[in-house]
Amino acid sequence: MKKAANHSLRRRLLWFVLAAIFLAALLQAATAYRGALQQADSMFDEHLQQMARSLRSGIPLTSPLDEADSDDRFEVYVQIWGQDGTQIFRSTRSALPPRAVLGFSDVEAHGNRYRVYTLQTALQTVQIAQDLDARSARARALAVRAVLPFMFLTPLLMVAVWWVISRSLAPIERARRQVAGRRADDLSPLADAGLPDEVRPLVDELNLLFGRVRTAFEAQRHFVADAAHELRSPLTALKLQAQALRRHGDAPAEREASIGRLNQGIDRAIRLVEQLLVLAREEATAPAGAAGAAAGAAPAVNLQDVVKLAVSDVLPHAHHKDIDLGVMGELPAQAMEVSGQGEALRILLRNLLDNAVKYTPPAGRVDVSLAVQEGRPVLTVEDSGPGIAPGDRERVFDRFYRAAKEAAPGEAAEAGSGLGLAIVKVIADRHGAALQLGTSERLSGLKVEVRFPAAAPTA
Repeated sequence: MKKAANHSLRRRLLWFVLAAIFLAALLQAATAYRGALQQADSMFDEHLQQMARSLRSGIPLTSPLDEADSDDRFEVYVQIWGQDGTQIFRSTRSALPPRAVLGFSDVEAHGNRYRVYTLQTALQTVQIAQDLDARSARARALAVRAVLPFMFLTPLLMVAVWWVISRSLAPIERARRQVAGRRADDLSPLADAGLPDEVRPLVDELNLLFGRVRTAFEAQRHFVADAAHELRSPLTALKLQAQALRRHGDAPAEREASIGRLNQGIDRAIRLVEQLLVLAREEATAPAGAAGAAAGAAPAVNLQDVVKLAVSDVLPHAHHKDIDLGVMGELPAQAMEVSGQGEALRILLRNLLDNAVKYTPPAGRVDVSLAVQEGRPVLTVEDSGPGIAPGDRERVFDRFYRAAKEAAPGEAAEAGSGLGLAIVKVIADRHGAALQLGTSERLSGLKVEVRFPAAAPTA
């Protein structure tokens, strides 16, 4: 398996910026070098012209520059002819041919190349020459002097850029070390002090992710602790009932009673496990309001369909207890939609109906209604049961809290797991819905209202 390439932002920035500085400096140095050569060549030509003009009025005894420069190769050679073409002056060591071309020309003599300027006047003809190799060497020396600043400044500029980039990326490296040095269970937010504006949104999103992971871990810890605590009692009861069944194996009546209690215990354990799993699943799901885009991206759910499905789920249990379960009045003809998850809302309503049927005496009544109040869909469940005391209404949404309820005459008190309304609360919060508990004026039992956010417009 090939190892992934190391894409270092710092290395890439340094490489591109330093390479750009080097190439720009190289181009600038080459331009300066070439310009210096051309400028030096023009300066030497102008020098020859000025010397030729200065010699028009007289005949020098020696070469004007023979002793002006220590470089013998850079000396100036002079030839002067009179009106009749007779040579009247010639520099020492001059190898120029005895002829002249007016203006500038390049002459080769005795293996050397010369730059020659010839000026003709009414009285004489003056010829000034320089060795081209010496001129080129001197021009190159001048050009190198022009390039020297680039040679010194470019490394300094590259070092300065390296320092600036390293300094600018230091907060990112500090954040990396902060994350690398953390314990596995440390999900505290990262410090964003000193971070560049381009990196701060990434750190903010990481902090939000840490928060979601921390919430999920806490929910998992709560689930494990709650499951271990709540399953201990029913499993112990099942073990005791199995032992009682073994003891009463010879007595048919007691054996049947033991089997009945064992089945009831198994049913309660199954129900408890189911509700624990539902609660863990719902709590692990991020709330709809946690991210602005999440709620807007949620699909539209028709509450009429949710009511029909939930009622059909609980109807067999209601018929078994001879409870009148149904929809009060007629469902609205127009589709009533909210943003969310249809299966979760079905669980919410089914838990409310399960609780209502469980605690309503036989031959009682449970009504479901759906209406719009102040532009908000409102789902209402009412029953003719004992209701919940006002002092317990704030706590019944806590996990495993069981409010005290009086049993109907001739009926055994219903034992719940204390998870039904906790699941309802989690789902309602995830959908931005508000829960309100009260007393039903019609049925004298519990009244639960679920107020959803403003109804989404239908297509």
